Amino acid sequence: MTAFHLHLVSDATGETLNSVAKAALVQFEEAEAVEHLWTLVRTSKQLDDVLAGVEANPGVVMFTLVNDELREILEERCRRLRVPCIAVLDPVFGVLSNYLGAKSRRQPGRQHMMDAEYFHRIEALSYSMQHDDGQMAGMLNDADVVLVGVSRTSKTPTCIYLANRGVKAANVPIVPGIPLPTELDTLTRPLVVGLTASPERLVQIRRNRLLAMNQSPETDYVDIEMVKEEVAYARKTYNRNKWPIIDVTRRSIEETAAAILNLISRRAELNVSGGMD
Repeated sequence: MTAFHLHLVSDATGETLNSVAKAALVQFEEAEAVEHLWTLVRTSKQLDDVLAGVEANPGVVMFTLVNDELREILEERCRRLRVPCIAVLDPVFGVLSNYLGAKSRRQPGRQHMMDAEYFHRIEALSYSMQHDDGQMAGMLNDADVVLVGVSRTSKTPTCIYLANRGVKAANVPIVPGIPLPTELDTLTRPLVVGLTASPERLVQIRRNRLLAMNQSPETDYVDIEMVKEEVAYARKTYNRNKWPIIDVTRRSIEETAAAILNLISRRAELNVSGGMD
């Protein structure tokens, strides 16, 4: 492994930089980054602390500073130290500025302002927490999407991820011997999506779950034949109701959420085009 120092310098929370860095680093399996996260850097004094850290541990510098004076200081000092300095959002700003014929606002932390979108995400998160695991089924029609699936198909984390994107997501478990809520038959607003996974993968995840909870790993819950029946029953249910199906066996939470967002977008486009006919 090749270890190197990676300095992430942000005038906000650093979430954007973290995401970009992780997305890039995953492509370099032989490299290991020692990350130094510098957040809310908005004054010369704060930048001095960053530069002292870079000088002590030279490495790649990635930043999202929008203040021109601070940017110039950072870039000049990095040139003197002979370390690469990357403004990760500049290419995006440049393309958007040229295409829209307008300049960016250059306002630090603007994506985290407590605006209408922020409160919309908070509302979605609250809704998803209240409607986890089949709770409050009587209000499912208020959702944007309802995820249905057997145990350990990542329903809850996917809902939380979607909520952080402003999507009201509820989830309903398929439990052997227990009928699904009748409310699912009368939904008019939300998109219902069926989640599935290979029985072998489910058994593996469930065994790990039981071991983590110090419970016996030898139950029907992890019996491969029983799990195969669960998955088959779930698929029949999805097909009968004509719900789209997403196999999460080899998908990350982010990839599953992206697929769901695509389904929501496609459905909205169809509704618009149908209304225009």
